[in-house]
Amino acid sequence: MIGQNILKIRKAKGLTLSELAERAKVSKSYLSNIERNLKQNPSIQVMEKLAFVLDVELNMLLEEDGKKHHLSDQEWVDFVDELKKSGLRKEQLREYKTILEFIKWRNEYISSENSR
Repeated sequence: MIGQNILKIRKAKGLTLSELAERAKVSKSYLSNIERNLKQNPSIQVMEKLAFVLDVELNMLLEEDGKKHHLSDQEWVDFVDELKKSGLRKEQLREYKTILEFIKWRNEYISSENSR
């Protein structure tokens, strides 16, 4: 999914694999492995670099078939259960909320800078 999105956007932007790898400062072989879905979980840092070079929001690379994935109520319950099992306490959610707010702000800032 991620690899297909990157490949589709890269080609739409007219970039070769080598060009994208060079501009994003990731190895060509690593990028090739991502695009061919041999590397299933690339780091968020690599994904951010690719999104920046491709001039798209990070979520565009992560969305399934270019569509936003909405969690069902049960998926939310399962997600919270997994957080609890991992040892996350309710009080710690504030830290995560702050991080998410920062990411949202940064994405909006980058988007507004790119539209200038």
